[in-house]
Amino acid sequence: IKDKIDIVDYLKQYIELTPAGKNYKALCPFPREKTPSFMVSQERQSWHCFGSCSEGGDVIKFLMKYENIEFYDALKVLAEKAGVDIRTSPDRDFKSYNNLYKILDIAKNYFKDNLAKSEKIQTYLKDRGLKPETIREFEIGLAPDGSDGLTAYLLKAGYAITDIEKAGIAFKTERGTYWDRFRSRVMFPIYNHFGKVVGFTGRVLPGNDPSTSSGQANPKNSGYVPAKYVNSPETPIFQKSKILYGFHNTKGDIREAKSAVLVEGQMDFLMVWQDGIKNVVATSGTALTGDHLAILRRLADEVILSFDSDAAGQIAIERAIDLANSADFAVKIITIDDPKLKDPADLAKERPGAMKELVQKAKLAMEYYFQKYIKTRGELAESIGGKISKQDLRLILKKIKNIFSPVERNHWLKELSNQVEIGVEVLIEEMNLIPGQTESSMRGSAGSPQAKKENVITPTPEFNKKLSRWDLVSQRLLGILSDLTGDLELLESHAQYFPEEHVEAYKNFLKKNPEGDKTHLEELMKVISLRSSFENQNLSIDDLKKEAEKLFKELKIECLKEKRLKIQESIKQLEKSGMVKELEIAMKEFDALSKELHNSV
Repeated sequence: IKDKIDIVDYLKQYIELTPAGKNYKALCPFPREKTPSFMVSQERQSWHCFGSCSEGGDVIKFLMKYENIEFYDALKVLAEKAGVDIRTSPDRDFKSYNNLYKILDIAKNYFKDNLAKSEKIQTYLKDRGLKPETIREFEIGLAPDGSDGLTAYLLKAGYAITDIEKAGIAFKTERGTYWDRFRSRVMFPIYNHFGKVVGFTGRVLPGNDPSTSSGQANPKNSGYVPAKYVNSPETPIFQKSKILYGFHNTKGDIREAKSAVLVEGQMDFLMVWQDGIKNVVATSGTALTGDHLAILRRLADEVILSFDSDAAGQIAIERAIDLANSADFAVKIITIDDPKLKDPADLAKERPGAMKELVQKAKLAMEYYFQKYIKTRGELAESIGGKISKQDLRLILKKIKNIFSPVERNHWLKELSNQVEIGVEVLIEEMNLIPGQTESSMRGSAGSPQAKKENVITPTPEFNKKLSRWDLVSQRLLGILSDLTGDLELLESHAQYFPEEHVEAYKNFLKKNPEGDKTHLEELMKVISLRSSFENQNLSIDDLKKEAEKLFKELKIECLKEKRLKIQESIKQLEKSGMVKELEIAMKEFDALSKELHNSV
């Protein structure tokens, strides 16, 4: 494959290369930079970054890193480009991957054919606002009623049940039989960034929706209560944290606009795209992740967030702002003021063209925070200068502290100073009390005199490490638990899924604060980068409980992923050393974890 693809010609599709002697140079896209340090050698057919990235490799490594995909996916894309047929490869892994793609493609067509036969569901989609051309473009389908129609269809076509299950199409029941994962649902295919179907989201049909009914069992009397949305589990070719819905279709528009409009779900995406906004993407059945932003950062400088107006949507939008700010995006927010319209899909349906206006008028993220947390004078009884409570002030300072650019931090500190009538130096001193960046970065954030050393928290090595999604989910959960209870029951029942150091730090915190007093919360924050309870102040106990319930599930999944990754590394070492018995044990453990992870998603 590499013999048939010239690395210089191929990389020109992604980055601008200019001659540099017998080599070529460019701005490194990992991360993007201002001075060219990315060198490509046509002679060696390789690339290397001599800047902060310090990485290098061949054309396969570049595609994996740029598109954030696995080795086999990258090889498949390049094979098609090179005209090499890998479908007949004797390699077992290649055959397995190809089978998964084939199964999902057949499933997509099966769902499309079923939708074409159902005038009722076509009318339902039309009533939701979708046009026939949008349905065709994104290949929306219908999973029919019945327990195993698609599974039986695939078995008849000659596919093994193990591959059908691995593709996320079927699951094994307690009785040992196999059922279709998707039944009586509108089906949205999820594509990877090259337009290959890698999974599905299924929305329950009207009448079965648990949010509008008592959640009755399905017609087969199985006792199955339908969730509103069901997503494919994680598979060898589908990782939700790395897939943006619609990106395969809109990445060219995002690159051209250097801006991405980010929404929460498939219907929001489809309706906004249909309304004329083509530089749009959606998260697919998961929260926004650093991987999602890394994908967008190579094409765009700006991200515009438009999430649901309910409590969950507001929590999600603040998380997304923090992530995008730390990834050096210019972040803007779209706010739908009409209380009758809860999301972008509603707006696009009821007021065509209005979304385009909101995109053009989107507020800067910090303006959104100022408007939300800074009150008019006299509105707060207990406030600083009658304009802002101490907690709200620290929350905004925490958001400013999270901004990647020192220049931007400086700008927003001055703006905050003007609005709350507190000096910049005092604000910086207050900001130094908030766990986050190091003392030197705070000093550089506004060019002001150094804050008093006794007021600066010195982070521990644990605090400074690059945080995984497991760490972040754990920290958010512990922050919620510190607001919900001083009891260890919830923690103890899930302790096996938390990073060990987090559990110990939290137990020590509760011992000193048995009533949940937050006086010494900063001590806990020094040990782990725990999100403070300031973020929870506007949420009800019920909202916090719902958030915790969702995060406990995410915590288990992330814990299992971390364990599986460690075993995977161990397997590589054991293969090299030829330790057969130990390798067999590790393989069994890997399979058991994979099954548990599969069933947990």
